[in-house]
Amino acid sequence: MRRPNSLTHARARAAALAALLILAIPGTAHAAPGLGDEVYGATIEQGEVEAEARYGRLAGGADSGEDALKLELAYAPTSRLRLGTQIEFEREAGQSRKAEAMGFEAIYSLGKVAGIDVAIYGEYEAVFHGPDALEGKLLLEKRAGPFDARLNLIGNKPLKGGEKLALSYAASADLAVGEDWRLGMAAFGDLGDFDNFAPRAEHFAGPVVKTEIEGLGPELGIEFGYLFALGAARDDSKGQLRLNLEMEF
Repeated sequence: MRRPNSLTHARARAAALAALLILAIPGTAHAAPGLGDEVYGATIEQGEVEAEARYGRLAGGADSGEDALKLELAYAPTSRLRLGTQIEFEREAGQSRKAEAMGFEAIYSLGKVAGIDVAIYGEYEAVFHGPDALEGKLLLEKRAGPFDARLNLIGNKPLKGGEKLALSYAASADLAVGEDWRLGMAAFGDLGDFDNFAPRAEHFAGPVVKTEIEGLGPELGIEFGYLFALGAARDDSKGQLRLNLEMEF
């Protein structure tokens, strides 16, 4: 029987340590899960520059019209490291949009562990109307031919005493159905905290469609979908419209 090499063992230990560190990192509370968010992959392409605009809007219920817009710019100086910055705008139902925060982020790839790409994500968030925050994520990705599955485990808490660490997740799975099209599902939700894990909380899940447009110079990726409100999210909304635009240079 073939024995795993020491590099595989080292990466497995690094991934386990990263997960523990991430769950101990402070971060911030967000609006409805998934608004303006993405499910990050765990692979990095050296030299790639990405510009993204991500928009989400709640539909139906008391929170209908609440939305979030996030603009992100990122660059990968190596095949292991991706650096980026983003700014977030939010609008509550019946109110005007305002800038909420600016974030500075980094993703570091740990390579493959048992056939799964693993990376860690860290972000410092400068919040304009409250305490600053840190956010950590464990990024997992499995690719097999035309299939791609991703899971982000997230810990966040404001840099303010007395606040509990908030846990959440983002997940997606999609399949190539043509040269430039992918069909799949995405889900976002809250997981409570360590004292009250997985309570009745807000979740959104539903179908997404992804496509690419080439020939414009930079490659343009488009994702759109509709996520249905689940759990406590059904108290104030029926679902969430999503539109993400990404340009790769």
